[in-house]
Amino acid sequence: MTEPFPGARPTLEAVAALAGVSRATASRVVNGGAGVRQPLVEKVQRAVEELGYVPNHAARTLVTRRTGAVAVIIAEPEIRIFSDPFFSQQIRGISKELTAHDYQLVLLLLEGPGDYDRIARYLAGGHVDGALAFSLHTDDPIPDITRRAGMPTVYGGRPGWTTVPDHRAVPYVDADNRGGAREAVRYLWDLGRRRIAHIAGPRDQTSATDRLDGYRDVLLGENPALIAEGAFTEESGALAMTELLERCPDLDAVFAANDLMASGALRVLKERGIAVPDEVALVGFDDMDSVAAVTDPPLTTVQQDIEGQGRLMARLLLRGLDREREGEGERAPASVITPTTLVRRASA
Repeated sequence: MTEPFPGARPTLEAVAALAGVSRATASRVVNGGAGVRQPLVEKVQRAVEELGYVPNHAARTLVTRRTGAVAVIIAEPEIRIFSDPFFSQQIRGISKELTAHDYQLVLLLLEGPGDYDRIARYLAGGHVDGALAFSLHTDDPIPDITRRAGMPTVYGGRPGWTTVPDHRAVPYVDADNRGGAREAVRYLWDLGRRRIAHIAGPRDQTSATDRLDGYRDVLLGENPALIAEGAFTEESGALAMTELLERCPDLDAVFAANDLMASGALRVLKERGIAVPDEVALVGFDDMDSVAAVTDPPLTTVQQDIEGQGRLMARLLLRGLDREREGEGERAPASVITPTTLVRRASA
């Protein structure tokens, strides 16, 4: 590659001159615009490569009204985000899809109530083209913040918040939480277990309430004493398991609403000398390799495609941005519910 202008950053004008086209034509090619004949596109591309031209991001943003960045907002404390493998898998899926389309991921963390104002200012400032938000709780202000900022947004998880009118119409990606829970509990029932307990997730998140509903679908008229609430963490699963054993020492199976809580429950059962699965069968939800496959015994669990859901979230958002750029209106993309599968291992 030659350097016609050593020491200086190549300009769009230099690209146009070398390609023998107008500056406007060179700009359309560099910025991905349509309406340029293929021979001219190839001339501009050769000039870009020869000169080592890198588009000026600020100028490109003014022309295209695009930043090439997407915000990822996770409504959980930082310590949980970096300790729960669910979030790393979902972020990995998002990152892969954004990278494939030359978009930058901007991670916005929420540590406390004061962070909502900071995020609202950032989104309203036009620093990103859209947002992906997940792990929201019932009263989370993020949906209202993105709406007020006019920010195209796709959510991870079925909407359950009440802060935004017509919240059920927003695009989202989720697993079949209720169906997966039904399959898990029905499997335990078919094994002959009749005192099936449930370690539920936080009731202010739809994934937890959907899995609780799936549990109830199978065990009509269930005993409330067989349900304890956790917080999707290993320690909360251990505490819930301790509570359940105190209330119902004769339980013979447990369905935990995620693998981390199932791992905590398994630890308590082993400490009490309760054999798994002979005395108590145990089933989780998620099928995270870093948890389910390394427990002793390995965990029977409901598999959801966490990384794939991240990719789908990003894909839906980018499709919506493409439609908007092409003047096809602001119609929200259709939501997606991904299937689940029961993975049988040694715990049940």
